[in-house]
Amino acid sequence: MLRRVLREHRLAVLVLLLAFAVNLGVYAGIVHPLASRVADVDNRAARADRALRDARREFDAAKDVATSQQRAEAELKTFYGEVLPADLSAAHRLTYLSLAQLVRTSNLRIVRRTADEGHSRGSRLDHLRVALFLEGQYEDVRAFVHRLETSSDFVVIDDIELDQARDGESALMLKILLSTYYRSSTDGS
Repeated sequence: MLRRVLREHRLAVLVLLLAFAVNLGVYAGIVHPLASRVADVDNRAARADRALRDARREFDAAKDVATSQQRAEAELKTFYGEVLPADLSAAHRLTYLSLAQLVRTSNLRIVRRTADEGHSRGSRLDHLRVALFLEGQYEDVRAFVHRLETSSDFVVIDDIELDQARDGESALMLKILLSTYYRSSTDGS
């Protein structure tokens, strides 16, 4: 039956086969390569979009780093200019005058005070270390330490020792080691 249909409609079947072959050739030669190029262009566009997003993210991160660095430099300049004592004499005023006033307002008595200047190698700062030996009541000692810690002066508490006073009364002996830092005179700036 298939042979009879093919014989009777040979011309129509040949035209259909020829049209199918032409369609297949057009698809293989034109449509498929164009579709591949379009897919490749789409893939490149997607990669370019990802690369653009990554570049923007990196740019924003670099901008944040630059902003953070500028902020840190400004804060460091403020710290050096407004917080730290300017020189050794300002450090001495801070540790002697300010601390003496703080001791007096805390109802403590200075038994002994020593100071030592120094420079840490590789640092742009010198330091002044002070050892204070104070005597007073427990509440007054606590008030002094609190006032010292909340003071606007740049003083670092390095060590604290609390012991009974030698006279055997209820007074306590506070040994407190403090440091303050100032710009090195050999800094050159």
